[in-house]
Amino acid sequence: MGKVIMTVDDSASVRQMVSFTLQAAGYEVITAVDGRDALGKLNGQPVHLVITDLNMPNLDGIGLIRQLRADARCKFIPIIMLTTESQVEKKQEGKAAGATGWIVKPFQPEQLVAVVKKVLG
Repeated sequence: MGKVIMTVDDSASVRQMVSFTLQAAGYEVITAVDGRDALGKLNGQPVHLVITDLNMPNLDGIGLIRQLRADARCKFIPIIMLTTESQVEKKQEGKAAGATGWIVKPFQPEQLVAVVKKVLG
């Protein structure tokens, strides 16, 4: 079985693009529309990586990361922020919350796959 990646973004086109890119690279993908949706879909399901947007309704990326890091089952899952935000302060906030990496949108599919492969080993 391939590695399972959850992608969390309130933009349907971004979710579709990330899913398509990762599935073409051989990964299984679960999508969620925001942090709250992601937590509901995870609920004990084994996921190898989470790719999340920063700005989303209900529960943003930083809030999602904090909740995942507080859950013993999710403590060590790599989390990549995929966002239009590129300010140093936002990156530091993401890192402090527990983000593993940061990709700025718009992204190149090859770049996303390369980062995912690097993070998953």
